[in-house]
Amino acid sequence: MFTLNLIPSTPITFSKSTHQYFPIKRIQTPKNLAESLVFLTKSTPLNFNKIHACPFGKIQALSTKTTHLGKILKNPSRKAGSHVPKAAASSESTPEGEAESVEAAAAAKSKAKTLQLALVFGFWYFQNIVFNIYNKKALNVFPFPWLLASFQLFAGSIWMLVLWSLKLQPCPKITKPFIIALLGPALFHTIGHISACVSFSKVAVSFTHVIKSSEPVFSVVFSSFLGDTYPLKVWFSILPIVLGCSLAAITEVSFNFQGLWGALISNVGFVLRNIYSKRSLQNFKEVNGLNLYGWISIISLFYLFPVAVLVEGSQWVQGYQQAIQTVGKASTFYIWVLLSGIFYHLYNQSSYQALDEISPLTFSVGNTMKRVVVIVSTVLVFRNPVRPLNALGSGIAILGTFLYSQATANKVPAPEKKS
Repeated sequence: MFTLNLIPSTPITFSKSTHQYFPIKRIQTPKNLAESLVFLTKSTPLNFNKIHACPFGKIQALSTKTTHLGKILKNPSRKAGSHVPKAAASSESTPEGEAESVEAAAAAKSKAKTLQLALVFGFWYFQNIVFNIYNKKALNVFPFPWLLASFQLFAGSIWMLVLWSLKLQPCPKITKPFIIALLGPALFHTIGHISACVSFSKVAVSFTHVIKSSEPVFSVVFSSFLGDTYPLKVWFSILPIVLGCSLAAITEVSFNFQGLWGALISNVGFVLRNIYSKRSLQNFKEVNGLNLYGWISIISLFYLFPVAVLVEGSQWVQGYQQAIQTVGKASTFYIWVLLSGIFYHLYNQSSYQALDEISPLTFSVGNTMKRVVVIVSTVLVFRNPVRPLNALGSGIAILGTFLYSQATANKVPAPEKKS
C-alpha cells in the first residue's frame, strides 16, 4: 500500500491492482493517441471518493467525454458528425439545408407555373381557332349571324348554369344593384358580338381579325374623350395599326363594306364595354372574371334574341332547309353549330383565366399573337387567296398592336378584357 499526500488533510490511496497492465514496469509507451486512450479506459479507475473540495459529477463527465473520444479514434469509420449531439448538428446544418430546400421548392414552383401558363395559352389559342373555323363553316351554309350569335350566348349561359349548379364554380351573390350595373356592359357586349358575327358572315375570317386588331385605336380615342391622357409614344404606336388596316382593306380579295363596318362596330362595342365595366362594376370587385362574363352572357342573350327574331326570324326555316341540303347530313350541320357555341364560351373563359395568372403586358402580347395564329390557321383551312400587299398590311397592323401593348404597359393599370 502506497500513500501520497497531495493535500495535507486529504490522502489518496492507490490500491494494488492485478490488472494485466500492472506492475508499472510492464507498461510500454503507446504507439499513438488512440492506444493511449484505450489503455486509460481499460485500466483500473482511480478512487476519487476521498478527494475533497472537487465535485465528483464534473470529473465523471470529463471521464465520459475522454472515453467517447477514444472510441471515435479507435473506430474512424464512424459517420462524420455522429459523435456530435443532435441539437448541435442540426443547428450547424440548418442554413445550408434550408437554402437547398428553398431553391428546390422555387425551381419546382417555377416549372409548375410555366407548365400551367403554357396549358392556359395553348387551350386559349386552340379553342379560338376551333371557334373561328366552325363558326365560319356554319355561316357559309347558314348565313344568319343573328341566330348563330344568339345560340352562342345561349350555349355559354347553359355552360355557366351547369357549373354553378354542380358547385364546380362558386356562384356570385346576385343583388339588384349588381344586375343594374351589368346592364350597360352587357348591352355593349351584345353589340360587339353580333357585329363580329355579321363581319364573319360577309368577309374572310382573316380580314375580320385584321380589322379587329385596330381595337387599341378606338380605346385610346374614346378614353381620351372621357378625360384619360396618353403619352406621345402611345399615339405613335397606333399609327402603324391604322396604316396596316387600311392597306389590308384596300387589297382584300373578299372585301365587303358590311364586313368592314361589322368589324369596326365590334371594336367600338367591346371598347365601350371595357370602359363602362370599369366605371359601373367598381363596387363588385369580389366577383371574379369568369362569373362576371357568365352573367354578361346571360343578360346579352335576353338583349339579342328578341332582336334576332325581328331581323331575320322569318328566313330561318328556309335557310335551315337549304343548309341541310348543302351539307348533306343534318348531324354535320348540328355539330358545326354546337362546336361554334361551346368553343365561343370556352375561349372567352380561357382568356379570363389567363388574365388571372399573368400580367397585363403578357396578356396583351398573348392576345396579339392569338390573332396571328387565328389568321394563319383560317387562311390555311379555307385557302383564302392572300395578296402580298394584303399580307404586308396585316403584318404592319399586328406589329402596331404589339407596339401599343408595349407603350401602354405602364399606363394601363388593368388589362382590357377582349373578346
